[in-house]
Amino acid sequence: MFGYIAINKAEMKFKDFDMYQSYYCGLCKQLKECYGKRGQMTLSYDMTFLVVLLTGLYEPDTRLDTISCIAHPLEKHAARTNLYTDYAAAINMILCYYKCKDDWEDEHKLKSRAAAKVLSPCIREIEQKYPQKVAVVTQNLQEISRLEKQNEQSIDRMAGLFGNIMAECFVYQKDEWEPYLRKIGFFLGKFIYLMDAYEDVEDDLASGNYNPLKNDFQNNKNFAEDCRTLLTLMMSECSRSFEKLPILLHAEILRNILYSGVWCRYTAVTAKRKKQQEEAANPSSATKNQNTGE
Repeated sequence: MFGYIAINKAEMKFKDFDMYQSYYCGLCKQLKECYGKRGQMTLSYDMTFLVVLLTGLYEPDTRLDTISCIAHPLEKHAARTNLYTDYAAAINMILCYYKCKDDWEDEHKLKSRAAAKVLSPCIREIEQKYPQKVAVVTQNLQEISRLEKQNEQSIDRMAGLFGNIMAECFVYQKDEWEPYLRKIGFFLGKFIYLMDAYEDVEDDLASGNYNPLKNDFQNNKNFAEDCRTLLTLMMSECSRSFEKLPILLHAEILRNILYSGVWCRYTAVTAKRKKQQEEAANPSSATKNQNTGE
């Protein structure tokens, strides 16, 4: 359910991409230093956005290192870290651990059980440091699980619960900016939940897994457009709160993500689905395209 809050590289300046990548590498570095290789496995674009957002807002002292890693063994690259990198690394671990634990308890996914077991030694210290964050995450995941078992059909209700999780995670401290950060997290969380349901709806239909968009996907000819409208409403609210923050540092990177990057997966999923539907309606054309390599 993660990885949707990413950049649109095609529309980003080279200097901004290098800056964003340095925070991404910094988060990866921090995950490894604090939680080992098991921590690196949880790396996500969503928490990189959180690091850049909090850094842009509070402008902390940031350390710049030149490092090499397994992903880039032949060349060294920049890695930026600060106190928000440490915070985002902890939040990343919380989200991944409890999501894996929840998936195991609900769907008995062996992969999730194994991942939760691997991450569990790292979680105890984080739970003591951020008890409020852990409480909000676990309570809302439990409510999501309960409603899934009841086959709850309100996408707004379900997305709102995940929005509650992200709202809490986006608040680093109680200050005048807390309401805006909470709103940004809340609507990004709703966006993530809906986008995940939108992307997985066909697989969930085939497997029988819960998805509140199943009926709409099967019966609504305007399914993609209606989902886009809902997603747009969520990002509009998110962006409205973002623009109220006095952010100058990294503002272009953040706007690239909020106004463009978040839509990359929607565009890719919609295009792939449309192509599959066209091929299913005209199988002779699909065969011709395969034969010609198109």
